[in-house]
This record gives sequence, structure tokens and C-alpha cells, in this order.
Amino acid sequence: MRLSPLNQRRWRNFKSNKRAFWSLIVFAVLFVVAMGAELIANDKPLVVNYRGHYYFPVAKFYPETAFGGDFRTEAIYRDPMVQCLIVTGGDEACFDADDPQTVIDQAQKTGMVDGQKIDKGWMLWPIIPYSYNTINDVGSAPSAPDADHWLGTDDTARDVLARVIYGFRTSVLFALIVTGAGSLIGITAGAVQGYFGGKVDLFFQRILEIWSSTPSLYVIIILFAILGRSFWLLVFVSILFGWPALVGVVRAEFLRARNFEYVRAARALGVSDRVIMFRHILPNAMVATLTMLPFVITGAIGALASLDYLGYGLPSSAPSLGELALQGKQHLNAPWLAFSAFFTFAIMLSLLVFVFEGIRDAFDPRKVFR
Repeated sequence: MRLSPLNQRRWRNFKSNKRAFWSLIVFAVLFVVAMGAELIANDKPLVVNYRGHYYFPVAKFYPETAFGGDFRTEAIYRDPMVQCLIVTGGDEACFDADDPQTVIDQAQKTGMVDGQKIDKGWMLWPIIPYSYNTINDVGSAPSAPDADHWLGTDDTARDVLARVIYGFRTSVLFALIVTGAGSLIGITAGAVQGYFGGKVDLFFQRILEIWSSTPSLYVIIILFAILGRSFWLLVFVSILFGWPALVGVVRAEFLRARNFEYVRAARALGVSDRVIMFRHILPNAMVATLTMLPFVITGAIGALASLDYLGYGLPSSAPSLGELALQGKQHLNAPWLAFSAFFTFAIMLSLLVFVFEGIRDAFDPRKVFR
């Protein structure tokens, strides 16, 4: 789809801002990597070859019986017994051996077990060996960074780098969903107030005053106590209390622009109010709106981190940067926890601010770029 000349100019202006342009590229790469977090950090192999057949545990449930085991529950692929069954093709020697790892080593080196040829299998693992919900034999927890755990482990022996990747994705998706839905509601409400004014504006202002004075934290605590903690419930509550953030800015821009000459001319020509509001006035109000968006997005990320830090956010099993920051406070002898959370927040928020700063300048017709 070809861009209009105006949007082409905006895109050129955005690319002229090198800090914003490269921040967008870096953030996009990080976000794409985080969206494929299951392929990078997981306790399940990407591909399993068992007796010549291919299995994809990262995307599908397989019981242990599918690999010659005894249980119908999902296979624990880090269990040496399960690994032995996969590598040896379900050989009985795995059940008889005191240490299945010796059978695995023998099968991988010779392709035989106890002098008999086996149908050798293999597993392809993600880059990070342990996902955010795997407890493993790393010794004491939290443990310092090493070759297997590049950012160390937390107080329940979960890999910190994996939690950072999953937490980054959760924070960004949460912020984008809340900001997108809240901005849509807030811009519409502000446009209606500013364009029509009078009693409509007065009525909505009183509603906003009442709604803004509602203690959102108490509402979140009550809803979580009744319905339980979940990502989508937190998104819904955040949208419910977050949409007024842009109303004041949009309302002020529409109050200023509704008496401009081009608006009066459009009314005289019989153009509908909806077209005047969203096709003619709103594009001119975008600079002020985009100026507020970085604060809305960073505020959503900060709100999620704060709720997780206080224990009123995502479920305890979910990867959370706020919960990682809380662990850093509780374990001052493990500075890698606090540093991981701090630098993740600093990089993520800085990139977002730089990107939206470039978007704001690109939409500003008074901004001149060389």
C-alpha cells in the first residue's frame, strides 16, 4: 500500500532522527526475539527424534508413554530416565541401570547398549537450557552467573535470563494492549467533549472527576480476591482506569480547533460531525496526543511492575520483571537479580521514549530536519 505524500514526509522525518530510528530497530529486534521466547528458553526440546519419528514437544503435549515410559502425564524431558528412553529408542536397559546417564553415554558413543544395536534418537534443545519454570540441580539458589545460566538463577533456581526474556514480552504486550485500547477510548471521549462542548463537555467532566477519584488499587485487590489473578483481568482493569489519561489533551485540542476556519467551512458544506472530528481535527491534534503516549506506555509498564512488586499483579508462576526486582531487594547477596531487572527496565523504557519522541517530531509540521 503506497503512502500518501504527507505520510512519506513523516517517514522521512522519522528516519532523519537517527536516535529514534535506531531505537526502533533495536526495540523491534528485541521484541521479535521475545515473541519467540519458547524457541529460545524452554525446558522442552524443540525437536525429538524417537525411533525415526519426529516429535515437537515445544508445541504439542506428549505423554511419557509415547517414548516408552510408564506414565501418561507429560514427559519431563530433563529427567535422565526420559532422555535415556529417547536416545536408546525405549531400551529396557534404562529401567535396569542404576544411573541412566551411563546408558545415554554408551548409546551416544557406540550406538549400542549391552552389545545390542539400538534405534538411536536425539533431541534438539533451545539456546537457554532451562526455562523460567524449571527447578534444576544448580546447587544453592540463587546462584551466580555461569556458563549454563548467563544471568544466574533466582531464589527458586529458575534461570534469570529466561525470566527476563519472558518478562520483557509480557511487559511490552501488556503496555501495548492497555495503551492501544485505552487510547482509543480516551481519544474518542476527548474528541466528543471538545467538539460538542457545552452540556456534553460538562456532563463528561463530572463523570471523569468521579471516575478518576476511584481507588484503582482497591478495585484490583477486590477483583483478584473474587476472580483470581490473571493477565487478561489485569489488562481489563488497567484499561478501565487508564483511558482518562489522554482525554484532557485531546479535549483541549478539539476545544481549540473547533472554531477554526476550515472546521466552519466543512460544517457549511454539510460535512458530518464524525468526519470533521476524526478526519480533519484529529490529525491536527496528533502532535499533542503523541507527546503523551510515551508517558502512557511507560506508565503501564511501571504499573505492572509495581503491582507485581507488591504481590497484586500477575500470578506468582508467571514471569515478571517486578517480581524479579522484589527478589533483588530480598536477596542483596545476589546482585545479579537487581541488576538484571534494572537494566531491562532502563533499556526497554529508554528505547520506547526515543521511538515516540521521533514519532512526535515526525508528526509536528513545524519541525524542520536537515
